[in-house]
Amino acid sequence: MDDNDSQEREHFQRIVRAFKAYRQHSHQRVAEREGYLKTLPPHHQALLESYKKHLALQRVCIDHNAEIIRLIIKDVDCMFENVHHQPSNCDEEYVNTQLGPDIEKVQSTIRQIVRDWSPCGEQERSQCYGPIIHQIDRLFPKDKMNRQDVKILVPGAGLGRLAYELAKRGFACQGNEFSLFMLFASNFVLNKCRGPNSLRVYPWVHTGSNTINNSDQLRPATFPDVDPSDLPPNSEFTMAAGDFLEIYTTEAAFECVATCFFIDCANNIVSFLETIYKILKPGGYWVNLGPLLYHFADQPGEPSIEPSYEEVKSIAEGIGFKITVEESGLKTAYTQNTLSMLKYEYQSVFFVACKPASRSG
Repeated sequence: MDDNDSQEREHFQRIVRAFKAYRQHSHQRVAEREGYLKTLPPHHQALLESYKKHLALQRVCIDHNAEIIRLIIKDVDCMFENVHHQPSNCDEEYVNTQLGPDIEKVQSTIRQIVRDWSPCGEQERSQCYGPIIHQIDRLFPKDKMNRQDVKILVPGAGLGRLAYELAKRGFACQGNEFSLFMLFASNFVLNKCRGPNSLRVYPWVHTGSNTINNSDQLRPATFPDVDPSDLPPNSEFTMAAGDFLEIYTTEAAFECVATCFFIDCANNIVSFLETIYKILKPGGYWVNLGPLLYHFADQPGEPSIEPSYEEVKSIAEGIGFKITVEESGLKTAYTQNTLSMLKYEYQSVFFVACKPASRSG
């Protein structure tokens, strides 16, 4: 086994351990609050009796989430060739010191399920995926072409909803995702969930701040809102795991590339734009929506450049793209808790860029 294989196996096992440790870690956080509650003066404890009961209900919600997580990771060792994780016991110190950041990503994955596959995420999907789908429908009208001949790539596909929606409209669509957190969850939803709203999670149970009512923190979200297997006959829909820059090296492979909250995930955004241009066929389109929250900007040890949108647009045009549609200030949220006292909202940019059928001069 070479070093790369060893590192990939170690990374795979680390993510599996994080999912497995979710229940223990989450219960520990509740136990810390319960322990602190017991140190308060008796009359304070009496005033906080309803809060004490609320903590007990949080434990019930955590157990429900843990059951969904158990289903998500049940067969993940079969997702990739020659990868098998070993059973691992996560002691308390390891859970607290080693897996904390990864378990936060597990919690984020639960919220991603809501964003992509719950009725609760419908507004976000409309904001973020709606403009992309609308433009692709316009660029490739079904009454003027066979959409099965139109190959679309969705890099940074997350849990696969945008790619699914495009496949449902008859396009040959492939989603690409690097994160194992996302891949584990998308594999579960797309391949194992049957029947609308047959499962539920409690996405906000870990967030005590900015909550108006106890019930807001404990409210469930059902999923999936549609049957993921409900695709047209002979439809082409696949998910590819791996690094976008490493996987997609074939020139002129796609008629369209659709990116949503993706291009700011690069250390060097120019490499993303060059790759998108390369893999598009002449006359093909890149449809993009999102902010520029550069993911590596504040990560220690990670190189990063953070060009403004003005510069990103100039880079795209310098590579050879022609911007045909452009909008700014689109209000978009990302895994938003709609009942929280604190809300984040992006003023995203949206554009369509064409790779010319032939380069002049």
